[in-house]
Amino acid sequence: MELIVCKEDSGKRIDSYIAERASMTRSAVVNLMESDNILLNGKHTNKSYKVRENDTITVYIPDPKPPEIKAQEIPLNIIYEDDDVIVVNKPQGMVVHPAPGNHENTLVNALLAHCGESLSGINGVIRPGIVHRIDKGTSGILMVAKNDRAHLSLAKQIKDHSFLRVYNAIVVGHLKEEEGIISFPIGRSTADRKKMAVIPSGINARNAVTHYKVLKNLKGMSLVEFTLETGRTHQIRVHTAYLGHPVFGDPVYSKTAEQSKKFGLNGQCLHAKKLGFIHPTKGEWMEFDSELPKYFDLIIESYQI
Repeated sequence: MELIVCKEDSGKRIDSYIAERASMTRSAVVNLMESDNILLNGKHTNKSYKVRENDTITVYIPDPKPPEIKAQEIPLNIIYEDDDVIVVNKPQGMVVHPAPGNHENTLVNALLAHCGESLSGINGVIRPGIVHRIDKGTSGILMVAKNDRAHLSLAKQIKDHSFLRVYNAIVVGHLKEEEGIISFPIGRSTADRKKMAVIPSGINARNAVTHYKVLKNLKGMSLVEFTLETGRTHQIRVHTAYLGHPVFGDPVYSKTAEQSKKFGLNGQCLHAKKLGFIHPTKGEWMEFDSELPKYFDLIIESYQI
């Protein structure tokens, strides 16, 4: 893979730049650097180098190693599948990929059993096929790449903001406007490193834009549609909490987690409802929709005006 640095990206650390462009983790990028698989203008470099306009970065993706994560026969709600991509509807409570202390019962474990070796290897053996993620406590549609060519195509669409991601959520309170745009930079919270927060523009802040439309007002709550222009960690959860209308049931950014348990929630009332992208081989626009989980209906019925 060859990347040419444009003017707007000049000044970024090379590891962050490659991770963003190729939808890889920074640790995966650093591993490639340490194994001499990344060249800057034909020479080796280090992760702290600040890229400049017209720099040429060559990334060699080695053949993926045999997965160290075991395959598990876990039922998958498959919406679509072909030789390049698989689109699944992830249930609330399922982790997308293994992490320290959580190596089993993830979506990746299930995918390995279903797809075998037919998953992209760009993000390493822990995250085979994973191009984008949704939180454990969020349900909904997720797209997985079955080969490296498809992975790079889909990652570029995310980078170019041509990738459609529409969520539905029930939030606390009523928004002042029926529809609008929430645009506040998001970064790691300085008060709690486990949380994200709206922070002033600066080195640790990343531009975050969320479009919203109120679908239904309830008693003390609202059913809202959110469309992501950017895809920052916890973006919808952080933006709504900042406005004083946190997602119902959110255990991190709201105080409604206990209240929500009576509806069977195992996380926040947030669902990735629609997903759209250009097929990496066919070149056709593909769009998928999913039904809202039952707990949405229970909450809406309970708080009906």
